[in-house]
Amino acid sequence: MSDHTPHWRRNMYVCLFGSFTNITAMTLLLPFLPIYVAQLGVKGHAAIVQWSGIAYGISFLGAGILAPAWGRFADVYGRKLILIRASLAMAICMSLIGVAQNIWQLVGLRLAAGVLGGYASGAVVLVATQTPKERAGWALGVLSTGTMAGTLLGPLVGGVLPGLIGLRATFFLAGGVIFVAFLATCFLIHEDRDHLQARAQRAARNAWSMIPDKRPVIAMLITAMLLMLANMSIEPIITVYVAQLMPAGGDVVLTAGLVMAAAAIGSVLAAPRLGRMADRIGHWNVIIMCLLACGVLLIPQAFVTNRWQLIGLRFLMGISLAGLLPAIAATIRHSVPQGAAGTILGYNTSAQYAGQVLGPVAGGFVGGHIGMRAVFLATTVIMFGGAAFNWSISRRLSAARDADVAAR
Repeated sequence: MSDHTPHWRRNMYVCLFGSFTNITAMTLLLPFLPIYVAQLGVKGHAAIVQWSGIAYGISFLGAGILAPAWGRFADVYGRKLILIRASLAMAICMSLIGVAQNIWQLVGLRLAAGVLGGYASGAVVLVATQTPKERAGWALGVLSTGTMAGTLLGPLVGGVLPGLIGLRATFFLAGGVIFVAFLATCFLIHEDRDHLQARAQRAARNAWSMIPDKRPVIAMLITAMLLMLANMSIEPIITVYVAQLMPAGGDVVLTAGLVMAAAAIGSVLAAPRLGRMADRIGHWNVIIMCLLACGVLLIPQAFVTNRWQLIGLRFLMGISLAGLLPAIAATIRHSVPQGAAGTILGYNTSAQYAGQVLGPVAGGFVGGHIGMRAVFLATTVIMFGGAAFNWSISRRLSAARDADVAAR
């Protein structure tokens, strides 16, 4: 039986909408989070900043820890059920955040959103397993545009809506939009369940034991972590770095926002095209090419002399980054049996979150103790190292396949 459902294309577009709305909701509070924290009774600049960081980051911590468990649940009970649960939980949590009365309720609800949410990672599992393997790279590339667009537009929406409808009403509106995604997931996504019981029996075994060759999976998990570590290591220093490039009196915050947005726009534009290219020339090749391109583009970023150079280079960097996560997910999908795909893709999500946690810490430490340029150059080394590592693994796997063919 074919792994994919005839409804895979419709499923992909529903997941695209759901991922976009969920990620937008998760990030829209960034511009006004400190204001909301202060409204909940936190006093003092240091305390407001500290609690804002905790409230924002705890969602991703919870999501990263639970991702493998939800992936295994999806393998046993179905991927659509995971998306239904995640979208309904997010709709409820976002609405309840709008009626929070103290900082502990806000932090608890953000944690619940991370633990019970995870629509975007669940969508990757469903699209990867329900799409024909020869179209997986393109489909995952299209899906990633929803995540990237949500990451880009979330803070912009969060900067506009509170002034129009108020802080609390912004959360109610976000919850309502996610509820629309919940309804679309319930009624428009179709998952083939004919062999769900057999799949559940296979998934009941240890997922790792089901993988015939673990090297590609381990390589992709390491690559996902290094990629996010390298990408996020730049985030803490962008504003400070931009300030060094700006003339006196320039709008540092606006320029820093443009620098961050440039990378996201590049990724949104390039992801489907690079996904299609990966389906044609091979996902390993695209991963190696994109890692090398990122490494090359990071070098001049350490030596820019004005903001426009940095914005242009970050746009090109976004194009290079766009091909990596979809290709990583597609490679995992090609390397594991159907019954283990959700669990292993869940581990992939956790690896990304680990990189997102370690990256800013490492970037802030290097930038603070060695210098801003050192962050870009150190990240260059990580990218080149990742490319060399993937090239080595892919060569070994290719040699092993050739030896098997010759032996037959």
